[in-house]
Order: sequence, then structure tokens, then C-alpha cells
Amino acid sequence: MKYDVLIKNGRIFDGEGNPSFIGDIAVLDGKIAAIAESIPVDAVKVYDAKGLWVTPGFVDLHTHYDAEVEASPGLKESVMHGVTTITMGSCSLSLCIGTSEDLADMFSRVEAIPREQVLPLLQKKKTWNSMKEYADHLNSLPLGPNVSTFLGHSAIRAYTMGLERSLSYGVKPTEEEMLKMEKLLQEAIDCGYLGLSINTLTWDKMDGNRFRSRPLPSTFAKWSEISRLNKIVRREGRIFQGVPNVSTKYNVLLFFKESLGIFRKKLKTTIISLMDPRSNRSIYRVVALLTRIVNTVFRGDVRLQAVPAVFDLYADGVDVVVFEEFGAGTAAIHLADLAERRKLLMDNGYRKWFRRQWTNWFLPRVFHRDFNQSKIVECPDQKLVGRSFSELAKERKQHVVETFLDLCAEYGNDIRWYTVIGNDRKGPLKYIVSHPDVLIGFSDAGAHLRGMAHYNFPLRFLKLVRDAELEGKPFLSTEKAVWRVTGEIADWFGLDAGKLKVGAQADIVLLNPKGLDEKVETIQEVPMEEFGGMVRLVRRNEDAIRAVLINGKVAVEKGKVLPEIGNETGFGRFMAYKEKDYLYTSRKESKRVPASVA
Repeated sequence: MKYDVLIKNGRIFDGEGNPSFIGDIAVLDGKIAAIAESIPVDAVKVYDAKGLWVTPGFVDLHTHYDAEVEASPGLKESVMHGVTTITMGSCSLSLCIGTSEDLADMFSRVEAIPREQVLPLLQKKKTWNSMKEYADHLNSLPLGPNVSTFLGHSAIRAYTMGLERSLSYGVKPTEEEMLKMEKLLQEAIDCGYLGLSINTLTWDKMDGNRFRSRPLPSTFAKWSEISRLNKIVRREGRIFQGVPNVSTKYNVLLFFKESLGIFRKKLKTTIISLMDPRSNRSIYRVVALLTRIVNTVFRGDVRLQAVPAVFDLYADGVDVVVFEEFGAGTAAIHLADLAERRKLLMDNGYRKWFRRQWTNWFLPRVFHRDFNQSKIVECPDQKLVGRSFSELAKERKQHVVETFLDLCAEYGNDIRWYTVIGNDRKGPLKYIVSHPDVLIGFSDAGAHLRGMAHYNFPLRFLKLVRDAELEGKPFLSTEKAVWRVTGEIADWFGLDAGKLKVGAQADIVLLNPKGLDEKVETIQEVPMEEFGGMVRLVRRNEDAIRAVLINGKVAVEKGKVLPEIGNETGFGRFMAYKEKDYLYTSRKESKRVPASVA
């Protein structure tokens, strides 16, 4: 038999956590046709994978590619790092239904993608306005990776109630409106959507001029509304994804309660996110313990999403999402006109308000609000680059808040600074990524283009694991680490992905373990033609990924995305939840050759 692709002599990881072994994989018609110790060379394309890891394609369980997939469906920034399946519709945001203006206002500010890019894009591209039409539309795109999606609660709430009513305190949906939301949710599930996503975090704000700075529609819903919709999600065995109010943290208990499986069917619930934040060094232990109790004692099924690397952040002036956490920060971001914003920042009353909130340790917080930990990386005045706001405040003999506001008023968004939010301690980070109730993900790919760069999170995770093993202090086997970013996510999310087995879709990564070095942490800025040349923050290391196959087609070679990706034919597909009861063909057991750490 002549195969399309033959991969020889690689260290094969099956995506199920079983021992890896040296062997060959043959691909035919988009499927894995054979896996064995040795397969005769008879293929159109042959890879010698000696010294390489051969893994399933990685799964990114939390992206906001909803807008970018319309402008550039190849989603190359993820594919080049071995991600072959992504999930959209997160955090109550979805572009499946509603007017272009409503959707742009909900999506743009929260995800830090300029509205002047998102709105014209939707006005040009949006031809759908139903669950099936959107699924069919996604499947018609020349996709790079496979794409799955949640149904966003903000989207259906605004569509059903009208945007203004959905954003009004004390206004509940009528019975007729609730029935309509339930119908839309059922239609989405019937079309293969993963489930329902909600958001209760009030510092995620609306864009545009009509309702600017109001929280998203989902945040206005009473929990009874959420529970009623979740009856459908529970009955259908789908997933409830949610953002708790991470500032106050208390309403995470409602998410736990929703998942409980005592006297009823448990609800698959995934929560954003488990982290070791600088602002609270013990919270990750508390949340992890509570989740363990919920899942073991109370028969829940909760999974905490976690970034497997340092969670850092770049900011332009005061234009940064964590400033939405407190009123003075939101007031500044509310002013889109930089001249008006500058006037506000120089106002004495405003400055007192900002300082009072910044220094108040009794206010709930996620951001550490420590200017000792915030370094200037770009500024028209080059003498300021590389210095912290605290350093400069001491020189100026000012309170650090005064220095920060002075500089932001003077330079606007031309002063760029860097800080670390959390996950900066290796011990707690290893605890988090090893936890049985954690799913490795929360990349936010496609959002916060100027602020965050977690597209290559699987590589950063594998580097963490491999470094520990090479140091003689392993905390997770490589096999289990690969499983955590492939088969584990795919199985829990009900996706036909993440496995290397005969009959499975051929989504395969050839990875050079020697390329898992410090370069995977290096920040770069790359212009995005699809968004008017806007600069995106990325981490790239071309030495790590030798090749990526999606649906049996070669999408990446030697770290470079091939020009064919995103063309008229595409590589990936819309991937529905449990699209079919997949019966893998059992491969004959062959002698496995032990594989040492590369």
C-alpha cells in the first residue's frame, strides 16, 4: 500500500499516557493507517523522525479566535506551535447570533482587539444568524486547525432581550425570552456546539458609544437564569464554561454547586482559572482543595483551566484589562479619546480617587498593584526604558501613583510597561499543572494581541516537564505531560482529537525536544496584515516544531507554516461535540522499543 505520509523512527506518544516507544506511523486519506515498530517505506512523503517526539496535535481549549478566524482562517500563530484543534465561544462571547454592531461592542474591548477592525470585518463577513448557519459557515472556511465552539450567553441574552434590556440592572428576561434562549441553546447543542459559556466578571466591559463601559450582558443575569439554561446542558451531557468574579472569588461556589452530582446528573464544568497570583499567594491551594472535595466527595465534575507558564502582561499606558478591576481604572479606559483621557489623569480629584483605590488592600484584587514589579519597556524618552515606576518615583520624590499618572498623561499609549501577574514560582506552578482537576490551557489566543502571548503554551509546558526530568527532579512523566495537552482535553471536551491510533484523524506533531529551550519564552512583535498591520505579541521558536499534520495534510515544516494553509481548501474542519461514536481500529501489539529521554 502506498501511503500519503510515512513517519519513521520517532518516539511515539499516543496521547493516552501509555509508555512511549520508537516506531513508525503511516497516514492515508487523512487518517492514521498504521502504527508499528517498522513499516516498509512506500509513501509520497517520508519523514525521518529519529530523535524527535511524535505526538498528537495539541488542543487549545480556550481561545478568542472568533474574529480572527473570519479575517485569517488559517490561524497560523497557533498551528505553527503544533496546535491542531482550538475552541472558541469562550467567556459568554460568541459571534453566532446578533447584529454586527452588538457583537463588536461585546467582543472588542474585553478581548483588546480594536473595534475599528472588528466591526467592519463583521459587517463584511457576517451572513449567518442561526446556530446551524454559523456551524455551516465555520465548516465552509479554509480552516487551519479544527475548530469547535461554545454558545456564548452574552450573545443569546442580547439577541433575545435586546441589547439595552440585557444590560440593565434589575431587568429579568420574560418567560417568553427565557424559552427563546432555551431554544437557541438546544439548537446549538443539536448542531454540535460544546455547551454554554457565561461570564460573571464585571470588569469585562462593553465597547462602542451606546453602552460603553457597562459590564457584559451575561453579568446581569441572576443565577436562576444560568441554572435554568444549565438544565439543558446537564441533560445533554455538554459542558458549562464560566468566568467567576475572580476579584471577589466567592461566587466560584455557585459554579461548584452547579456541577454537583448528588441526587442528579453531574454537570461538566470548567472554570477560569487556577493561578498562583502575586496578589494572593495561598489562593491556588484553597481553590484546588475545594475542587478536589467537590469532585470526590460531592460527585462533581469541575476542571480548572490553567496556563502552564509564567503569566505576564504588557500594557500601553492605562489601557490594560486588569485596570478594569477598579473604578478609577475603568473611568480612564472609558475615555477612548486620548486627549480627554490625559485631562482626566491630570485632574486632582481623579488622582486622589485612583491612589485611594490603588493602595486600598481591603478592595478585592487579582492584579498585585505593585509598581516595583512594573518595568517600562518602551517610551519616547529612552532614559526611562528598563526602569520601574517605583525607581522613578523615588528620584522625583513623589508617590509612585503620581509618577505613573504623570507619565501616562504625558506619553499616553506610547509608554509601554511590563509586569508579571502570577505563576512566577516553579514549585506552585508544578503543583498546578500536575493537579488532577486542572486542564492545561487558557491561552486566550486571538485576544489581548498587544498584552499577552500564550499561543505556544504546550511547548512551554513540555519544556517545564523536560527541564525537571533533565535536572533529575521529575514531577510528571513526558507521556503524561503529552496526554495533558492532547488526549485528556479532547476526551473531556468530547472532541474527536488528541490520539495517535489507527483510524484516528491524522493530526500529528513532530517535535524536536532539543528545541524546548529558552527561545520558547522569547517575546516578539509581529504585524498582523489581517488587522490593518496591528502588532501582535508572540513567542516563537522555529527549532522546536519540525512538522505538523492536520487531517493528514502537512501544514508546518521546519517551524514554518506552509503557504497553502488558509487557502481555498483548508486543513481543519468544524469539530462537533462527540461527532460520532468513534471506533478506533485496534492495532496489532508490536514489541515496543524503550525510549530514553531525548
